[in-house]
Amino acid sequence: MRLEGQETAGQPRATMLPTPNGSGPSQELEGHWPETTERSPCVAGVIPMIYYSILLGLGLPVNLLTTVALARLAARTRKPSYCYLLALTASDIVTQVVIVFVGFLLQRAVPVPRAVVHTAHILEFAAIHASVWIAVLLTADRYSALCHPLHHRAASSPGRTRRDIAIVLGAALLTGIPFYWWLDVWRDPDPPSTLDEALKWAHCLTVYFIPCGVFLVTNSAIVCRLRRRGPSGLHTRLGKSTAILLGLTTLFTFLWAPRIFVMLYHLYVAPVHRDWRVHLALDVANMVAMLHTVVNFGLYCFVSKTFRATIREVIHDAHLPCILGSQPGGTVVEPVLKPPGFPEGTEL
Repeated sequence: MRLEGQETAGQPRATMLPTPNGSGPSQELEGHWPETTERSPCVAGVIPMIYYSILLGLGLPVNLLTTVALARLAARTRKPSYCYLLALTASDIVTQVVIVFVGFLLQRAVPVPRAVVHTAHILEFAAIHASVWIAVLLTADRYSALCHPLHHRAASSPGRTRRDIAIVLGAALLTGIPFYWWLDVWRDPDPPSTLDEALKWAHCLTVYFIPCGVFLVTNSAIVCRLRRRGPSGLHTRLGKSTAILLGLTTLFTFLWAPRIFVMLYHLYVAPVHRDWRVHLALDVANMVAMLHTVVNFGLYCFVSKTFRATIREVIHDAHLPCILGSQPGGTVVEPVLKPPGFPEGTEL
């Protein structure tokens, strides 16, 4: 999933909106790909560059902090949900580095050989596939824990959790290989070929339609199960892990919907290459979709007191060596009591 709709280094870019008097491509979208030789201008200008720089500069440290906190919680409690969230955060980090840094910022600053660009496509799609399908694993785990608790307790183990994560990561890498031949929509002046159409549909099905179908079915079953437990069951029995699951899947569904819609609109109605409106829509849709790599930290902090306490502990542990290093020689530092570890079984 390269950030389509953005010009790479060396390509011309216009920043002014077309005017009704014919100074720009303002034709109506009629039929399949209007006939015009005009190249669509990047009406967003430098906004995407600023946006993705901020996204990477803020999102990467936050995700690294989240990784350390979830690793501590996974080691203490040995709960599968923590392992899945840890793998999800690691996938988000790879997504940010490969898509935002390599796929967008670096390619705009440095000329990159086409073979390297196509190879990067494999990593980009593999990263996003891993992120989405680990969320599917988390959904299946929560469904099993709530709807089939006895079977979940008997079958759940750290070894099985690690094996399931490894299988998903391996499958994500394999499913990313066909996207070596992905054609960026900015470089797509002609109607899509059969291969291009097949890859775009594979992208939409793999990262959105199939996972969202799983989310809808399992989340509906979870909510119905909680409602059947009593009038107040949905409010009193909705655990933190389940609340995080519902938040994660809902955010992903809404944040990725614009990209999928614009992708299919481009495929069958109008090209990004020759229509500034589709170009602008895809720019905005890509920026919205990439938010899913940074919003999880806020969701975890909002829902879970345990996660907030662990974040404070991680920051304190990182800050303490700095304090000790800045003390003059011979200064006695009072011992600091660390918060005790959370007992096994503590809810997220």
